Amino acid sequence: MKLIFATHNQHKLQEIKLLLPKSIELFSLADINFTDDIAETADTLTDNALLKARHIYNKYNLNCFADDSGLEVEALNGAPGVYSARYAGLQKSDADNNQKLLDELKDKDDRDACFKTVIALIINGKERTFEGVIEGVILTDKHGDKGFGYDPLFKPNGYDQTFAQMTTDEKSKISHRGLAVNKLVNFLSVNTK
Repeated sequence: MKLIFATHNQHKLQEIKLLLPKSIELFSLADINFTDDIAETADTLTDNALLKARHIYNKYNLNCFADDSGLEVEALNGAPGVYSARYAGLQKSDADNNQKLLDELKDKDDRDACFKTVIALIINGKERTFEGVIEGVILTDKHGDKGFGYDPLFKPNGYDQTFAQMTTDEKSKISHRGLAVNKLVNFLSVNTK
């Protein structure tokens, strides 16, 4: 079975390729010569993931999936949430986003947060979503130089390292994206034989 991952991120593509059943042939947007950005205009992670998957499915009539992720901070009423990548502006700078988050939490005692990923899958016109969530806290300063986004500030509950201090393998076993991908893989393993 051929399956399109609606992403331009080759690192994400390679990570997921390793996890999928051998019966799935995975392609990226570059593989189908799709170079446009799909505007993420929805108000929820689920709706953004569905928006991207539907765009590709409707344009190419190919089975596909897309993801959207966000950081939700309790003291900020769930912000940055769906706006995580562009929290500090459209330039999508990790450094600016991290600084804005630290500034917003400067006088807050409650630093509880969670990372969420939603994957939207469309096979033969049928839609299905998978969610991964990991709870943690936002630290008062950055730790680690691996990963991306808010990884240097996010320490998952039960661990003494931030995502940015973990290896890619360690992080992917417990991360929000890893949990959502595992649900996707389990579904595809059972339903695409």
